[in-house]
Parts: sequence; structure tokens; C-alpha cells
Amino acid sequence: MEGNVLSVERVIPAPPEAIFALIADASRHPDIDGSGTVKKVKADGPVPLSLGSTFGMSMHQGIGYSMSNTVIECDDNERLAWQATLPGFLGRFIGGRIWRYELEPVEGGTLVRESWDISEDHQRNFLRKSKVAGYTKENMEKTLARIEELTAQPA
Repeated sequence: MEGNVLSVERVIPAPPEAIFALIADASRHPDIDGSGTVKKVKADGPVPLSLGSTFGMSMHQGIGYSMSNTVIECDDNERLAWQATLPGFLGRFIGGRIWRYELEPVEGGTLVRESWDISEDHQRNFLRKSKVAGYTKENMEKTLARIEELTAQPA
């Protein structure tokens, strides 16, 4: 991986409002997560997500763990991004990656761009050199396919 941002794109035959409503509902993240690691969202998260919102997620990848997320960018129906860290003391040393969705109306639906931004991640040097970026790209492509399955409107 070169640089700090990895992105995938897909035109989804649905309006930006439908896609944004799905991704801005953190309780639906287990439904759209292409990696299978998001197991459930902690019940105290706001719906819909907005700038400054925080929400927790129970995760599992080999072992169970929790992530704490803060929405750092939010433009309704255009952009949503959150930064994920481990909760508590360990969050100072582990995590910091940013998950971003950008939506652009195009002929036939919405161009959806999902990005994995490790510019502020505490492990960015390791992540750049490891195979994680390859797996992450595959999983993001699966996520966009799931978003399409859940929002696509018949032609």
C-alpha cells in the first residue's frame, strides 16, 4: 500500500438519501460489513449518526474486542466518516483509522466511495507494509456489494 488512504468505488442504483440513511444507522453496520468482523453495535448509539456522535461496536476477528467510534465528518447524503479506536487507555496506542463514505449522484444511481484512511492510525507504518490493505480492499468491495443489495431500486 502506498500512501495512507485506500478507496474502492461502486455505482449503486439507489439515491444518495437511501444509501446515507443505511450507513448513518450504526445498528445496520453488521448488515453491511463485508469483513464479518462487526458483530453488533452498542445500544447507546444515536440514530442517525451526526457530526460528533459516538458509538461503540462489538467486534470479532480471531478474538472478541470493542471499538469506540467518533463521527468526524458528516454532510447529509454526501459524506460520513468516523474514527475508530480501542476504548479507554489502549485507544492512545491502538487504532485511529478513519472509515469514510462519499456519495455522488451519477447517471444510474450513486457513486459510492468507501475509504480506509490510516493517516492518523497508531499502527500506520505496520499497516502500510502488511497484507492488511489487500484484505481490507476485498472487504470494502464486499461492503459496497452489501449496500447495493440493501438499497438498490429496480430500474
